[in-house]
Amino acid sequence: LAEESPDSAYHSHGSSLEEEAAERMDDEEQERLLSYWQSVGRGHQVDVPRDMAEPIQQLTRNNNPQERQSIPFTLIQRKEKLGDLLYEKRQYGKAKWACIKMKEKQYEQSICLGFMKLMRYICEQNSSGLYLGITVPIVTIVHTNEAQSAMTQAVTVAYYLPEVLQDEPPHPFDSDIIIEEWPATIVYSRSFRGITNEDSIMREINLLAAILESPELCLRDTFIIAGYTNPAAANRHNEIWFLQRP
Repeated sequence: LAEESPDSAYHSHGSSLEEEAAERMDDEEQERLLSYWQSVGRGHQVDVPRDMAEPIQQLTRNNNPQERQSIPFTLIQRKEKLGDLLYEKRQYGKAKWACIKMKEKQYEQSICLGFMKLMRYICEQNSSGLYLGITVPIVTIVHTNEAQSAMTQAVTVAYYLPEVLQDEPPHPFDSDIIIEEWPATIVYSRSFRGITNEDSIMREINLLAAILESPELCLRDTFIIAGYTNPAAANRHNEIWFLQRP
């Protein structure tokens, strides 16, 4: 066997040391992100398991605004008052979504746990074995009683599949996640910031109902909360959507 030259020996050992250092930094980043999410989870009474470390890291690394794909829509109307935007009327086209139904005690628990399951699907736990990419907003379908005075516990958290995957969505490994095709829909959308819980959602529903000229054109017991920032963020950007009756 040919002897290894001192120079090549240095390079092989040097590169393995660099790889070890990179791996160590990688592990440290994973731990830091996981512990941050775990502390946020505790605030929502949600346990963030250790197997979420890798999906959280993947999502964080790929979460540049340039990387995110916005759900396409056609703007029909903007309603303003004294320069403030009251609401937008939009049309969303027919599309496929990955959906998971949740029924935890609190809304925040449902969206955190539902979002974590969808994160695993997005981060390689699917039949393609690939990272699927983030689309915004992530939406949650909520239901109220007919009087719009209280929310029911059951919610559906949903992820819009990127354009390139719409024709053939990868299958989720998690049997709780269902791929659904939603019909084209007209929505009335109003923006709000902060946390989303039963109280803030009911307040936003009542606020938009009071602003709309013809709220009777919309479904009275089904609404969508659209989230543009992940559930771990403090000052979230959200929208409340009313759905026009088919």
